Amino acid sequence: TQGYSSAASDVYKRQQYSKFKEVSFLTLAIILLLVIIIVILMIYNVSIHKKIESFSNLNQKVTSLNVLQDLLDTISEYTTTKEKFAKINNILIEKYGIKYSTIVVYDGVEYVVKASNVDEKHWDTLSKLQTEPIFKDSIQTATPKYLTVEREGEKLPYQKSEFARAKAAIFFPLYIDNVYIGYWIIEGTQPHEFDDLDVTILEVVKNNIVSVVKTVTTQQILENIVREDKFSGLKSVEYLYGDGRKIIDKYTISAVCLFKIINIEEINNNINRETGNNVITQVSQTIKDKLQSEYIFVRYMGPKFAIIFSGIDPQSAEEFLKEIKESVEELKISPVENNENQDYSIYARAKLNFAVAAYYKGTALEEVMRRLEKYLDNADKEENSINFL
Repeated sequence: TQGYSSAASDVYKRQQYSKFKEVSFLTLAIILLLVIIIVILMIYNVSIHKKIESFSNLNQKVTSLNVLQDLLDTISEYTTTKEKFAKINNILIEKYGIKYSTIVVYDGVEYVVKASNVDEKHWDTLSKLQTEPIFKDSIQTATPKYLTVEREGEKLPYQKSEFARAKAAIFFPLYIDNVYIGYWIIEGTQPHEFDDLDVTILEVVKNNIVSVVKTVTTQQILENIVREDKFSGLKSVEYLYGDGRKIIDKYTISAVCLFKIINIEEINNNINRETGNNVITQVSQTIKDKLQSEYIFVRYMGPKFAIIFSGIDPQSAEEFLKEIKESVEELKISPVENNENQDYSIYARAKLNFAVAAYYKGTALEEVMRRLEKYLDNADKEENSINFL
């Protein structure tokens, strides 16, 4: 009986051990399968992360291309330089989700905030960042400088009283032909806000800002040299390529007219220069009184004047030009008294020679003007008509 029980016990133990082995193998297989699944999921997650990162980078590049296109569109618009800088800054803020953006440029005398969405009470501080020791190396090496606070209550080194406004910033020095001309600074309201921002993308944007500054600076020069002529009371020719062009380019086509008082030298020599100046004054006033506000009238140079008939094709302007020419040439202008021997019984009468051409929106207005000027300069000295080129 005891032998039988012992044998039964051995059989039972072997059965139990066999079952244990089966369970252990199954458990091990399940664990191994789970590990394999986890590894596969990790690999998949890494792959997805890389794809998301790649997509994010691609998205940033597409955004940058869109920003570049928007900047180019802004450059081509015929708005004032102040309006262009403001629009450029707004594009950067909107496209990159930046809380604060400020562009500061040296104007030859001082550093001036050209555009900023920061409260104007902080502009004095923002226009003096080039004097801050923290940015010296950045300016000297032409590299961006990233600043951030670590905890609440701290402030950025350049901040004076507004430390609660910004907790992170990136300073980008701006250069034109290796000459330092200012900076672009972006600011965020959270510590470490720009840790994951692709600075290389913003470097491209910074270079685009420099291109805009170069272009806008050229326009600003034109705007600043516009003068009002003493004798005609008209703006100088530079007005055409600034504010005047904004009006002209509201229309697809305009008639461009350049005319010359062909006998002004004769009046100056035969009567006197004062009378010649008076001829210019009266001719200008007579024409100005007949023009609509949308038409541009400027003193081009010397005895040459330009009229732009905005939204009118050259042929449609012909009758009006005939009327202008007739009205001006009928003027009898009394001599200006300047010496005792002057014969005041004669009158000065202006003679005009016109050259007219079409200007199409978006094309080179200066080339059209140059063509008309060349014609008038090379025309016969006695030519006194309206010529359509």
